[in-house]
Amino acid sequence: MRVYVLNGPNLGRLGTRQVDVYGAISYADLVGLCEATGRELGLDVTVRQTDAEHELVGWLHDAADEQAAVVLNPAAWSHYSIAVRDACALLRGPLVEVHISNIHAREEFRAHSVISAVATGVICGLGVDGYRLALHHLAARAGAADG
Repeated sequence: MRVYVLNGPNLGRLGTRQVDVYGAISYADLVGLCEATGRELGLDVTVRQTDAEHELVGWLHDAADEQAAVVLNPAAWSHYSIAVRDACALLRGPLVEVHISNIHAREEFRAHSVISAVATGVICGLGVDGYRLALHHLAARAGAADG
């Protein structure tokens, strides 16, 4: 199964940005975690991060064309980007929305995600472990489809 792990703005600053909220793990460590988990599960995982909304939309279009699964941390775009939401709605594979922090326990404007309505599932507040859990879910889902 092909899986894109896509990350939105400021996630490239993990480990130095609001460590009390996002933890001390670096973005490079997050990439390593996702790639290692993917190998362990037999998934073809590609991890990307961008601060450019149009680039994320293009990657989502690619995933839709490939019928790939997506693990998406849209970051700030979760709360207002209809362009990212509409690109997610085009996906033909499963979409797991992931947030490192519990968006419901933070500022009021962060409590709503426009992406969630088109996601297969949402994981939030479990730190970077949410990515690992999302990949395990997708692998199990692929196994169920094969069996």
